[in-house]
Amino acid sequence: MEHLLERAALFREHVFPEQRALYARLASDGQSPKALMISCADSRVIPELIMQAEPGELFVCRNAGNIVPPFSQANGGVSSAVEYAVVALGVRDIIVCGHSDCGAMKAFSNPEALEKMPNVAAWLRHAHAAHSVVCSAYHDLDGREATHALSLENVVVQINHLRTHPSVASAIARGDLTLHGWFFDIETGEILALDGDTGQFVHVRESATLPVALPARPRLAAAQSPRIEAA
Repeated sequence: MEHLLERAALFREHVFPEQRALYARLASDGQSPKALMISCADSRVIPELIMQAEPGELFVCRNAGNIVPPFSQANGGVSSAVEYAVVALGVRDIIVCGHSDCGAMKAFSNPEALEKMPNVAAWLRHAHAAHSVVCSAYHDLDGREATHALSLENVVVQINHLRTHPSVASAIARGDLTLHGWFFDIETGEILALDGDTGQFVHVRESATLPVALPARPRLAAAQSPRIEAA
């Protein structure tokens, strides 16, 4: 811990002075982040570093397994962060980012490890749909391959959960919000992005168009539906 405290002192003495004007503007004008990123709390996954984001550019919510519980009336940290980001901050993009070698996803193949962590076990129930998909639709996967598939399917499931939140559903209906599903490979630094048209993850390349899970465009189910005349 001591070396981390030393780095904090270095930040204040050497890094902060070079960004003093930026922090002064953020202090006076407040934040206006471009996106919300929901990522795993794994210490190897640093959203601001992956995105190369400046202070004030990225609103971040981290938890075990990059999970978004379906909307309910019970208050929760993830739900509150999502609602605040969309309603108060007006973010136009939400990224759900999984990663390789995820301990939360590996726990599904070793449930005994969760016997002394009942809160973690309960939290991971929000990823059971992804586990069910892998168990029923994937075949002959070893432990590493199964974890990889589960991590990708989990991103898809959490995006579906995200769409149950009223603030997100409203922003999607207006065409004000784009949803992204990402997967970060710790060993290679590669980023995969979910293509909503194909349902597949593809490599992100600097010169290529970024695939998105759900592009921003109005989605009003009743807009063009025929009227039903009363009998």
